[in-house]
Parts: sequence; C-alpha cells; structure tokens
Amino acid sequence: VVIAVGDAGDRLVDALRRQASAMKMGPGLDESVALGPVITRESQERIRRCIGEGIAEGAKPVLDGRKVAAPELAGGFFVGPTILDHAKPEMSIARTEIFGPVLTVIRCQTLDEAIETANRSSYGNCSSLYTSSGPAAREYRRRIATGMCGINVGVPAPMAFFPFAGWKGSFYGDLHGHGRDGVSFYTEQKVEISRWDREALDRF
Repeated sequence: VVIAVGDAGDRLVDALRRQASAMKMGPGLDESVALGPVITRESQERIRRCIGEGIAEGAKPVLDGRKVAAPELAGGFFVGPTILDHAKPEMSIARTEIFGPVLTVIRCQTLDEAIETANRSSYGNCSSLYTSSGPAAREYRRRIATGMCGINVGVPAPMAFFPFAGWKGSFYGDLHGHGRDGVSFYTEQKVEISRWDREALDRF
C-alpha cells in the first residue's frame, strides 16, 4: 500500500504506471525478466479476486493485470502489474496482504492524516517515507506504528545485528529473529543468588 500525500499522488501514480507498464514478464530463470509468475494457480486466482474486489469497492484501476496474454506466458500462473488508485483504508485491498504484483494507492492531504491512516492497519511489519523534509522524517519516525521504518529507502530490512521487528499482526511469538533477541533465543539462562555471611560460614 502506498499513501500519497497532497499533490504528490498524481505525479507518483503516473510515474509508477509508466515503470510498471514497461516491466518484462516471463519465466523467472530468464535474467532479463522483471516479473515472473506467482507460485500456484490458487494464488493466481486469489490475487485476481482481490483485484476484482478492490475495483468493485470503488478503487480506480490504473493498470489491471488480471488478463495477460503472450506466447511466452502460456502455462504459467501470471498476474500482470496492477495499480489501484484512490483506494480507501476500509477497502479489502487496503486491509489484505495480497502477496502479488498489486499496488494499492491511498490519497491523503497531510502527513498527519497519512500516519493515522497507516497506523489503522492491523499489520505493522515495515514502512518507508520518501521526503526531503527533516521535520517530516522525524515526525514519521516517532509516530509510525511499524517495527521497521525507513527514510528514503524502499525496504527497511536491517542488517542481521538489528532485530527484524514486525508489530501487531505482522509479528508472532515473543522474540524477534535477529539482534539480541536472536541471541537470547539460543541462550540457556542461568540465575545465581549468593550470600556471603562470615558468621554463618564459620559455623561450617
């Protein structure tokens, strides 16, 4: 899900449409291919169903990848790049982890509204803010309810010595997989309690 703030939305969606339209689809073993198939027919059908539900709920299809046809795609479970614009936070496409080449775009007027909208999600794995404003970055970093946040980076996945830290519905268990939590998971803890009483020791 992308949340576009203010008048950035039109420029962003136009740029995304041009880039996505130029993506080469085909077998994943072809190094020139940018977009391969999804893993199963069931996954393909589920993604197509999610796209259809989003459009039925009122999202605007800038690109609709449900029907892609080319000889090199025959026999594969392909879904083309899809961009659904002017979505609302309550729509299914904004609340579902689709796991397919589908981008949902929500429009907000202010950074405050964008942060509040993002924080309404039941998921909280990671998020990124693209900005040239230091104050906006500081406000976002402080208030966003995701375990990993990035400033001007596409995927804020940390190095192994930092925790891979999802929040809310994006986390299961009680420890994160990297960083000190990972060390704790593989560590057998021991507690020692000692008392050194000279008079008591002299009795032994």
